[in-house]
Amino acid sequence: MIGIERLRAAHASRRAEPAPLTWYALAPTIALAATGTVAVIVVAMCLGTTRISPATTLGVLGDHLLGVSAGSHSASADAIVWEIRAPRVLLAALVGATLAFAGAAYQAIFRNPLAEPYIMGVAAGASVGATLVIVSPLAITAGVLSPLPPAAFAGALIAVSLAYGLARVGTTVPSASLILSGVAVSSVGTSLVTYLMLAYNTRTLAILNWILGSFNTASWTKVAIASPYALVAFAVILPFGRVLNVLQLDETEARHLGVDVDRVRLIVLVAASLATAAAVAVSGLIGFVGLIVPHAVRLVWGPDYRRVLPLAAFCGASFLVLMDLIARSADATFELPIGVVTALIGAPCFLLLLRRQGRAIEVRP
Repeated sequence: MIGIERLRAAHASRRAEPAPLTWYALAPTIALAATGTVAVIVVAMCLGTTRISPATTLGVLGDHLLGVSAGSHSASADAIVWEIRAPRVLLAALVGATLAFAGAAYQAIFRNPLAEPYIMGVAAGASVGATLVIVSPLAITAGVLSPLPPAAFAGALIAVSLAYGLARVGTTVPSASLILSGVAVSSVGTSLVTYLMLAYNTRTLAILNWILGSFNTASWTKVAIASPYALVAFAVILPFGRVLNVLQLDETEARHLGVDVDRVRLIVLVAASLATAAAVAVSGLIGFVGLIVPHAVRLVWGPDYRRVLPLAAFCGASFLVLMDLIARSADATFELPIGVVTALIGAPCFLLLLRRQGRAIEVRP
């Protein structure tokens, strides 16, 4: 009887909802977010140790992207904007969008605002793969032929596969078991990285530099490596926005409403994990983006995942571009690891989120 009453209540709440959210209603908000992201990207390309005017920056971009020359610019300005800043800023935007989008997907699947893209052991697996390459005699600065991104990607995929396989019970994968298996895989991966750092102490600095994340080796090649995975993840997960809203009720109620919960969870987790692995492979580990940005989007625009998913991507891109700008501009003598910058800003936000969650649990009947 209790289950029937909950199902009736869910149907009643659905009848009381306002008109369905359409893409026409979403368009103005998404267009505003996209415009803001483009503006942040252009500003980031202008600023640095050598400041370049917006007109010159736009002229260089127009020359290379559209073949339209918008005024004259020097060869040095062209090299700085197109060869150095453009790939770096665009890679930061791509990684930020991917991590935030994946974070929103994970939080929807697990019905937990504290879930984040590394929960399945992606970070630990990528760290093991990258560390094995760093301590090996292979050349990690070989440009297109560098084995570091493929190794990190392979390690992340192995970790995700292990976590999902360990959590599988028959034909189902319980959320609690999936989270616990991800934690276990992460612990094993972290232990392996720690052992390798102690065993190869001459490579410790290089390992730490990768673990803390950085875009100082960004290139158009890395943008090309990560882009297909991010685009595929966006295309696969976005149509599930309404289904993810239904999953926020309860798994049992979602099944009564015709949702194949296990199939949806598998598709969304695989797509989000692949995109996260690709992002980590080209940037290193960058924390808090996938945790804080989706939560901030929900606070501002509401919990509807048809809105949260695209807005999280744009806001994540803007956030990480700004963090990278701070990382490379805060000190003229050296560049801060971007993971340090995101942690300094994300950790206080994370603590506030934990406090908010604790209060919600206390007042819950």
